[in-house]
This record gives sequence, structure tokens and C-alpha cells, in this order.
Amino acid sequence: MRFIDEFRDPAAARALVAAIADLAGSDTYKFMEVCGGHTHTIYRHGIQHLLPESVELVHGPGCPVCVIPMGRVDDAMWLAERPEVILTSFGDMMRVPGGRGSLMEAKARGADVRFVYSPLDALGVALDNPDKHVVFFAVGFETTAPSTAVTLVRASELGLTNFSVFCNHVTIVPPLRAILQSPDLRLSGFLGPGHVSTVVGNRPYRFVPEVHGKPIVVAGFEPLDILAGVAMLLRQIRQGRCEVENQYGRVVREEGNPQALALMARVFELRPHFEWRGLGFISQSALKLNDDFAQFDAEQRFDMPGIRVADPKACQCGEVLKGVIKPWECKVFGTACTPQTPIGTCMVSSEGACAAYYNFGRMALR
Repeated sequence: MRFIDEFRDPAAARALVAAIADLAGSDTYKFMEVCGGHTHTIYRHGIQHLLPESVELVHGPGCPVCVIPMGRVDDAMWLAERPEVILTSFGDMMRVPGGRGSLMEAKARGADVRFVYSPLDALGVALDNPDKHVVFFAVGFETTAPSTAVTLVRASELGLTNFSVFCNHVTIVPPLRAILQSPDLRLSGFLGPGHVSTVVGNRPYRFVPEVHGKPIVVAGFEPLDILAGVAMLLRQIRQGRCEVENQYGRVVREEGNPQALALMARVFELRPHFEWRGLGFISQSALKLNDDFAQFDAEQRFDMPGIRVADPKACQCGEVLKGVIKPWECKVFGTACTPQTPIGTCMVSSEGACAAYYNFGRMALR
């Protein structure tokens, strides 16, 4: 268990908690953990109960499944229901509700929807089914976009004509800008996303301290990573510094992954605008296939409806994703909306804040 136990050591955790309490003093701080993986670590290991009351952690828009609007799910269902199409998807998208149900429900009605572990698996489905058109429902931040790019390059090399991608890849910087420009949220700093940063590096976050005067620490996903990241944020504030720091140096490099970035640049280009759940339309915040790979773009191959669907009025996923409310403050949390009967995306995804609170944070409600 080496390399896991080292980041869950109780003595080291107690020392970090004591340092956090000392650095926080009598002031109050609110830090946003951008990534859903951080949220699950925080509530699975009870980190929120270890921190002093003066230090609050709020969830941000870093769950890729959670930010997909309902209309895009409906578009995927429209594709799945075409008789000539096999729709492939990651497992955590299967139960995400759209305006007409979920992909799982579409499958139950007879649509050919298949769960895959990677886009290359979807390519394999296309090779095995030459009489069908296989669409891969691509979601995720810069973390998963390189694997989609690899798959598209391979499809081009093979000359496949029965494979395309419904691209819903999004980028991390624009929603951070939107959060920082929001008038209804006051933050002291950010725990930056570890997985995305393995690809993009630390440089894209420089606008956070330079333009908005907020410190940001890119952190890993073990309990000691989170605690160390909080301590580093408080230390910056106490020392009068405001910069991008990298707590996750064992994985994240300043320049990121140049090969992955080059591959993405070869395949994708920025969309003029894209709708985010809870944040609305954000310009240049998502990716689409460029002209060299347009033959694999499902949105160009099919006359998709592209209808916008309003979120259910009872669901407050948008406010959760912006850190305005905690999941348990939503009116339907834990009653009408549970992991078994989700109303919103935050309760479905393995990285969703509502699922984390429901599974690991119930004691906090008492």
C-alpha cells in the first residue's frame, strides 16, 4: 500500500490540521475546491470535520458530467434512438437525466446504447459493426480530451466512415473566470484541479492571482494533499503572497503535458460559445472538431435538434456548481433526489457534489 498510506498518515494529518488552525487564527476563509474528485476525498475522509470552523470549503464546477446541460443529453438520446446508430458513452453519463429521461432509459426502450471505458473501445465497436454508425458521446475537461483526440487520429488513419464523435469536451479556465466574476460569491482562494493540470500545467491559472488577487494551489486527491493545499493557501495569505502554487508536484509539471496539448491542438478548436449547467453560455469554453476531422463530427453528420432544455425548478445543481449553496440546502436533496432517483447531474456523477454529500456527509446534517 505504499504511496497511499503515506498520504493518509494520521500523525501527519494532525500536524497539518494544527498548522491550518494556527494559520487561520480568528479570521474566516472560504476556499473553493474546483474538482469533484477533491469533494469526494473531503467528505469520504471527513476532512470538513477536521478543519477549524473559520475555514470553509465549497464545491466548484469541476465535475465534467455535472456541467453538461440537459439539452445536450437529449441530443445524445436523439442520436441513440436512430435505428442506424450505436451510441457509446462512459458509464457515468448513462443515468444523467435529460428532458426525456436518461440514456439508460433510452436503452431500456430499445435504443442501442453501450457503455465503454474509453473512446478507443468505441472505435472497436465501429470496427466490429461495419453496418452501423457508431457515435462516441465525448465528455470531460482537458483530462479526457487527449484520449478522444488519439481515437480520432486512429479513426482517420484507418479511414473509418462509420464512426463519429458527439463532442462535449469543455475547458477549465473559462468557468473559473465566470466564477470569479460572479457577484454573489466571495472566495479567499482556490484548490486547483489536479487531473486537468496534469495536461494543461500551472500556467493557465496565473490570471487568478494576477487579475483577481486570489491564491490558487493545485492539489492532489489524497487526504494529506487536500490538507496541505489548504495550509499552503493560508500561508500565502498570511505572508502577503498571491500566486499559483503546485502541491501536486509528483504528477503535475509547470508546462503540463506538451504531447497531449499538441495532440489536442491537432484535432480540436474552440467553440464560439457553449452552454454550462448553472453557468449559462460561456464563450470559448468548449472544444469541437476542427476542419481536418470534420468528417467525424456527429453534429455535422446528423441534423441534430439542438434544443435547449430548462433544468427542473426543484433542482439547484446550478447553485451547487457555483458554490453558492451546499448540496443539503437544496429542497429535494436526500428526499426526491437521491443516487437511486436523481433529479440533477450532481447526484448522478461519481464526482458530483450531491452524491458525495449523500454518501459520505449525512452526519453533517444532524
